Amino acid sequence: MTPQETFIARLRRHRERNHISLDAIGAQTRIKREQLEAFERGDLEAWPRGIYARAWVRAYASVIGLDPIDTVDEFCKLFPHGDRRAQGTFRDFAAIIAQPTGYQDEFENASDAPDEERRTASAQVNMLAPPPTVREQFQRLVRSLLNLRPSRSARPVRSMRMN
Repeated sequence: MTPQETFIARLRRHRERNHISLDAIGAQTRIKREQLEAFERGDLEAWPRGIYARAWVRAYASVIGLDPIDTVDEFCKLFPHGDRRAQGTFRDFAAIIAQPTGYQDEFENASDAPDEERRTASAQVNMLAPPPTVREQFQRLVRSLLNLRPSRSARPVRSMRMN
């Protein structure tokens, strides 16, 4: 068995062990049953590529009870559908407009990138933004307090006394 077949068989066995039907996965993820059946056969012709393929695998893993991050990482290592590198996409766009591309991947090889680095990529984006100033924090606080106050048209609530 190839590593790809082993990966898909492991996902299918986990789904079957937890008694989760493909219809249930389809209802929660909005992926067609035919596409899920094709995935479990190893036929990814009907599956999207790139971010959408990763999103579908993440949703599938979440529904069957596996860790979505690890499952997507393994999917990306085994299948070109989940490749995080965009060089092929940029090369295709460059060919359409008949221009050479100057795109370079941030990683030489996506499988060489440490898993922690992949997991913290979204956290690093937030670290690039400058921290809010005191004035911005105060304005945000005032806006949130203004949203909490009752409208003027609301009637006051009267308490009822029990005798």
